[in-house]
Amino acid sequence: LFHLALSRLALGLESFHSAFETTHHPEFCVTAECQTQSCVCSNPSFGSSSTKLFIAIMAAAGSSEAPAIPPGKVLNVNIGIMGHVDSGKTSLARALSTTLSTAALDKNPQSQERGITLDLGFSSFVVPMPDHIKEAAAKYEILQFTLVDCPGHASLIKTIIGGAQIIDMMMLVIDVTKGIQTQTAECLVIGEILMDRMVLVLNKVDQLPADTRQEKISKMQQGLNKVFAGTKFKTPIMVPVSATGGNADAPAAENLDGLVDTLKSLVTVPERVKEGPFYFAIDHCFPIKGHGTVMTGTVLSGSVRVNDTVEIPDMKIQKKVKSMQMFKKPVLEAVQGDRVGILVTQLDAKQIERATLATPNSVPSFHAAVLAVEKIRFYKASFPTKRKIHITVGHTTVMATVHFFTLPPSASGASPPAAETSAAASAFDFGREYFSADELLPTSGEVPAGSQWAFVLFERPVTAPANSLLIGSVLDTDVHANKCRIVLSGRVLSTIDPNSKDDMARLKIFKNKQKVGSIKRVLDEQTVIGKDLFKKETDITKFLNLKVTLNGKTPGYIEGSFGSSGQYKVRFHEPHGLPISVGKKGKGKAKDEDADADGPAEGGGGKIILEFKKYLFSTETSNRII
Repeated sequence: LFHLALSRLALGLESFHSAFETTHHPEFCVTAECQTQSCVCSNPSFGSSSTKLFIAIMAAAGSSEAPAIPPGKVLNVNIGIMGHVDSGKTSLARALSTTLSTAALDKNPQSQERGITLDLGFSSFVVPMPDHIKEAAAKYEILQFTLVDCPGHASLIKTIIGGAQIIDMMMLVIDVTKGIQTQTAECLVIGEILMDRMVLVLNKVDQLPADTRQEKISKMQQGLNKVFAGTKFKTPIMVPVSATGGNADAPAAENLDGLVDTLKSLVTVPERVKEGPFYFAIDHCFPIKGHGTVMTGTVLSGSVRVNDTVEIPDMKIQKKVKSMQMFKKPVLEAVQGDRVGILVTQLDAKQIERATLATPNSVPSFHAAVLAVEKIRFYKASFPTKRKIHITVGHTTVMATVHFFTLPPSASGASPPAAETSAAASAFDFGREYFSADELLPTSGEVPAGSQWAFVLFERPVTAPANSLLIGSVLDTDVHANKCRIVLSGRVLSTIDPNSKDDMARLKIFKNKQKVGSIKRVLDEQTVIGKDLFKKETDITKFLNLKVTLNGKTPGYIEGSFGSSGQYKVRFHEPHGLPISVGKKGKGKAKDEDADADGPAEGGGGKIILEFKKYLFSTETSNRII
């Protein structure tokens, strides 16, 4: 029996090692015992530890002996590393991290070939729980910083925006020898939209001459303080570092401990809401032979547990969660803010590049939506209504056409005060009327935050939950131009079916229009016959009782039609002061009035002005003009 057991163990080990060589994937390692750069199971010293070998075998066999982190015991804080290309972001991630994903440190072959970051990279490290949050974070055992290494090249701004939407705090990396560059500014704009906390990392201080280093750093800090004084981050914390680690010939990294201490001092306990539908941003997907397909990403809302059924909304495919890992450690549950790998079966990884995972039937796909929007103050050009724009939601960027609108001006010409519009940013009221805007207006006293919206028509369907953040950009702008390409930010308030007349008619957006007619005949001191407002075939009964003015002053209304050539009768509320017409010989009867429709006016040349509202999304004339 003993020899039989040994032979079976040997066969099991041989099978395990054979399978592992072909299926090993550090992002979702079955051993759950990975070290900094590589997994111990692929390390020659792996076999020297009987404990690790036992855990690996049991994990490969699907045993429950593999240790799992208790649900909810890891406080995960996502930190974005952003900045201009070649500022040293990836070097900083390498120097700080102790656990890497397969997407970390430019492992993409194209990234290695071109020498720049082309995709999001993920890595992490853990630190002792800071004293100032120990009480608030009493239920957690571990503080984990997940680093999101974002590309810096201008052409990859879509990837940067997608990555920024999953982070809690930002490290803006600046090359201390160059200062603020184009993409530094764009990353700052994204930071202003998405977060409240930022650390300025002044990298590459080792490239400054030792004898003038401190002087040059101080000068750079003074200049940056002036730049950031006009931003949301008025007095940013600046940490000079040298993140040059990564190979034996590189000089030692400098002041990384100081940077970590700064990050710890800024940490607060993020609000992680477990309730509500699960929503997950997938950034990488790959197969593991014999196990299934792994989707890695960040939980944006809600929570998920092993054996839950989840859906890929874009594909309408539902799968059961087989297992999960958080940086190579098995977990039973993941909540909002967690970075996790989710294993499912019978899913072709090639079908998925960037997608989402959610509670079944909780996330809609739509072709149009109403957004609450704000103009980015760094975008100085005008942005007119009906112009096309790149809209980014999560990791998806779609071309769209936007139509901006606001609350109607008051009688005095001023916009309503902010107090009247404070609720507008969180809900959209289809019961009120809105005024069409010719362009996107900057936030100001006249246009307070929450009082400007956009109707957005996408060129292809977008999948996103309610209240999702969207960012609008003009990515076709020359990347070498010294201009901000990010135009607006907004949130989805309501979806609309653009192919439904009834649904579109709910949008009561209007333009003020004016038509000017002339007086054909003055019948008495309060009644005239007018022309030039309507065509001969127009059904004037639809315009009965519409308000008009005489020369913009004397008020009246359209009383009815007159003859059959588009003429009409206007009744004023007070005497108009025009001389009463004297009928021409043979043409004084109403039935003959049409014969002289193009003749000279006998009413003294007064103008009848019809002002009305034209509703943009109504198909009925009676609904367009009131």
